[in-house]
Amino acid sequence: MRRVRFQDAEAAAVEGRSLFEYADRLGALVPTSCLRNGYCHECVVEVTAGWDALTPPSEAESFLQEPLRLACQARVAVEDGNGEICFEPLRRRPQILSERHLRNVELDPVVTLRDGVVYYNEEEIEIFRGHLYGLAIDLGTTTVVMDLVDLQTGESLCLISFENPQRFGGSDVMNRISYDGGPFQGELQKALTTALNRHIVEICERFGFARQEIYEIVVAGNSTMRDLLFRLDVQSIGQKPYKSLVETEFIEGNRSSTVIVEHSRRLGVRANIHTRVYGMPLVASHVGADTAADMVALDIHLDSDEVTMLVDVGTNTEVVLAGRGRMLACSSPAGPAFEGGLVRYGMPGYDGAIESVRVEEDGSFICSVIGDVEAKGICGSGLVDLLAELRRMQRMSERGVIGDGKTRNEEVQLTSSGVAFSSRDASHLAQAKAANYCGQYILMREFGVNPDDIETLYLAGGFANYIDVANAVDIGFLPPVPTQRVVKVGNAALQGAREVLVNRQMRREIEQRVRDVDHIELETIPDFFDIFVEGCMFKPMPRVIDPAS
Repeated sequence: MRRVRFQDAEAAAVEGRSLFEYADRLGALVPTSCLRNGYCHECVVEVTAGWDALTPPSEAESFLQEPLRLACQARVAVEDGNGEICFEPLRRRPQILSERHLRNVELDPVVTLRDGVVYYNEEEIEIFRGHLYGLAIDLGTTTVVMDLVDLQTGESLCLISFENPQRFGGSDVMNRISYDGGPFQGELQKALTTALNRHIVEICERFGFARQEIYEIVVAGNSTMRDLLFRLDVQSIGQKPYKSLVETEFIEGNRSSTVIVEHSRRLGVRANIHTRVYGMPLVASHVGADTAADMVALDIHLDSDEVTMLVDVGTNTEVVLAGRGRMLACSSPAGPAFEGGLVRYGMPGYDGAIESVRVEEDGSFICSVIGDVEAKGICGSGLVDLLAELRRMQRMSERGVIGDGKTRNEEVQLTSSGVAFSSRDASHLAQAKAANYCGQYILMREFGVNPDDIETLYLAGGFANYIDVANAVDIGFLPPVPTQRVVKVGNAALQGAREVLVNRQMRREIEQRVRDVDHIELETIPDFFDIFVEGCMFKPMPRVIDPAS
């Protein structure tokens, strides 16, 4: 008898029964807002086994490719046999990175209350309903984080984090740009706004207020993520010169800034009918509004006598160097390898992910697993540890070949549950690491500084918050800046968005400050390929950066 499985739970396959019915029975949390009729496109699941035992994809699923299905549409077609039908919800709840570089910010929001009336700047909105709330959103390629803020006190009331539902369009921005340029343009925006609305409803129910009491939403995200939300054509970001339509209009003098503001109802976000969505300014090209938000939170500017470096690690890693009258920035297309993609047992930082690894002298692996459950895979921080430990134990070459130099092994087994790591995995990670390496190395060279000259190295983002810095330096993922100068700042983009939400002067300042940044296009550097090849090696970055020849 065929079985339907979700993780460790299973049930007998019954012809005609949908995967959504099995999700209910087996305890899988699958969202929906259309009563399971295939309209909302929220209930995307990944079919990891038994694809051929399901009914063919329906017209409602035409925007998806194998192995993705809508749980409400996919039904058991073949119940006989001994095989399994296995599925996983596409949307999972990652760990919320609540650690932020918090600081006191003067309360001066755009939304104010005067004589019982709510105002947006000088525009009268409506009679006061009882609350003035705003949302700060860090719109990442992999993860979305929302911060509910009381605009009367400046207090953050709650954080909600969820996997970006646009994953069906690809794991990185270039794939999503390509997807949105195809026959299903608009599906990515619809998926995101539907998820945002669902979580807004959850927040309202939890705190007992109406969505109409949310009056402003500030969004930080890379150029592609931000513009997708605002229903802009993003095709120009995916081809030279890799610029948003908004940035091009600004360069041509047709806009005063790269900020974009729109009514939430025009974007499909359910709040007050007068609510504005403020998209933070772009820096240049793929260096987007998330980097601008980082700069707000960390007060990065060119006037400091000390050199500061920011590395915001993600599928796109942004690097900023500032001080001594200059600011340089670049974007490195690192890809999803350190965030759960391409590596066979790679996964984001959810329960079941190995988050740290130590190799004992006898060669055994000691793994720490998120949620203290059986290991299902390994996330980015665990991969950094593993690579460093394999090098330390001389069980992997600088080129990422697993073995002791005499015998080449296809893979190493990390756990009794079957989680393994291969030379092929190492190859994918080498290329992702090299992209990070290039951005940091080239920016330091262009700036004319060595790692020892950097007074503070800020590490931003969820992945960077959990990595072992010494291990990251050992494999060349980070420059060899003295450890005591490295500061993990958590979700700086969210904090910057929050500060802009509660203080109107800060948004004016960052709109001006991004104009002081010189953007370095890595692919135009003559010896970029040579640096990339060097960056693929699992060894430390040089302490002395040679000037360009």
